[in-house]
Amino acid sequence: MFEGLLQPTHLLVILGIALLVFGPKKLPELGKGLGEGIRGFKSALTSQQEPTDTKTIGNKDPNVSSSE
Repeated sequence: MFEGLLQPTHLLVILGIALLVFGPKKLPELGKGLGEGIRGFKSALTSQQEPTDTKTIGNKDPNVSSSE
């Protein structure tokens, strides 16, 4: 159904329509905002994937107690 949807010709038409709608001065601002949003989303994903268990941080073997 969506086979061949984003061919180079289609992308050029979409870019041309966006240029007509937003104008040449507004497009860089929109691209910058989109890039910042994607960067923020990626950083939020990576910060959630970091370990939150403070007991095992620094210990290579979680079975070894720190009092030894």
